[in-house]
Amino acid sequence: MNTFSSENSALLLIDHQVGTMKLIKNIPLDRVRTNTIALAKTAEILNLPVVLTSSQEQNAQGPLMPELEEILPDAFAARIKRAGIVNAWADLAFKSAVERTGRKNLIMAGVTTDVCLVYPSINAVEEGYSVQAVMDASGSPHNVSEEMSRRRMEKAGVVLTATNTMMAELAADWSRPEGSALLQILFQDVLPPIQ
Repeated sequence: MNTFSSENSALLLIDHQVGTMKLIKNIPLDRVRTNTIALAKTAEILNLPVVLTSSQEQNAQGPLMPELEEILPDAFAARIKRAGIVNAWADLAFKSAVERTGRKNLIMAGVTTDVCLVYPSINAVEEGYSVQAVMDASGSPHNVSEEMSRRRMEKAGVVLTATNTMMAELAADWSRPEGSALLQILFQDVLPPIQ
């Protein structure tokens, strides 16, 4: 796998909707929210292309996390509102938005892992993209469905990662101004405090 960088990667956040997120039970919801916000801030600092998508915002799934609109207003305004297609990759508007980024390295997180992340991550790999799935910015209603989805993704070639690992890979050098900004987010929001 090639190294993901700010020059060759795009961030895809799938269905981080206030209603859908309440389904997450395998990991603390606050952790998923914090890590999703950290990924959005990382993309903003590094000028990564971002594709946001939601499904049926008018129903129980609800709107995307309001923090995403605050941090990534342009990506939020351009979000792909799927009418009900489960696999975002099968939605032509979403896939076209990903293709327009011009990036072959995709950082993906989705709610829920077992429905919203598993299918598009595998399909993207099948079509020649390198995909890292950020597991602590994703989650499922059940441990079993989470575990089965992780196994399925790994078997298909999706690399499973965590927010702090992804941020470090993208930073590459903490001494750069961008690296310093990312380090601040990492220590303020993502990592437990140093005692």
